[in-house]
Amino acid sequence: MNERLKQALLDRDSLVGTWLTVGHPAVAELQAELGFDFAVVDAEHAPTSVETVAEMARAVDAADGPTEPLVRVADDDPARIKRALDTGVSGVVVPMVETVEQARDVVEAARYPPEGVRGVAGTRASSYGLDLDDYFERANDEVVVVVQIETAAAVENARAIADVDGVDALFVGPADLSASLGAFGDVDAIDTEISAVLDAGHAADTAVGTIAFGADEVARWADAGFDFQAVGTDADYLARGGQDALDAYADATESADGRNAGSDRREDPR
Repeated sequence: MNERLKQALLDRDSLVGTWLTVGHPAVAELQAELGFDFAVVDAEHAPTSVETVAEMARAVDAADGPTEPLVRVADDDPARIKRALDTGVSGVVVPMVETVEQARDVVEAARYPPEGVRGVAGTRASSYGLDLDDYFERANDEVVVVVQIETAAAVENARAIADVDGVDALFVGPADLSASLGAFGDVDAIDTEISAVLDAGHAADTAVGTIAFGADEVARWADAGFDFQAVGTDADYLARGGQDALDAYADATESADGRNAGSDRREDPR
């Protein structure tokens, strides 16, 4: 953990990240080698145990690049937040935050006393206790807290949530937000809500991010004013890469079959 990512978010720098859902350290290490600013290990929807989170954090840290690991926890349970941070990641992404009170509780769960309620232990985050004093002194200033805005209530409270001390960024979840508004998958239908979250975050000078799939969405969200994006997931990259390879093979063999058929039709010159 270091303060580079946190400071970049506070400065609202342009950042690009990836989302890790496959749950394998080798995939995490490969993504980190590419040079993303951050990599979010998904422990909400992906079948990722805390042990796997720790292994993936090690893999990201081992890569020769700037990538910092974050964990999207399953919910705002302080125990989940504590265990995620104890693996040594740089911060947490917390889903379904809807109120100021909930946002404050999330921040408290991520901070040591007297600013919070996070329990102290000699885990990987503190080099298994070897650097506990130093980590304890730094953690409250360096741990990243990102809250997800995914419901109509969250949109309504977005400005107040963004104003909560210790909330480093808002993150719009387009899938859940569109689903909660009865328009699942239709991002055009939630333009007003997305703009409202962007306005709320930026009025509080808080970074706002989202996730994008494909070049068109990346451009759309950049034009909309998002400060940072996760540009797809590891599973998405595998699927698209595999599909591209299949399509390339189909095109190549179709062309080859056409050429061979033409050769077969030529008359024997003898």
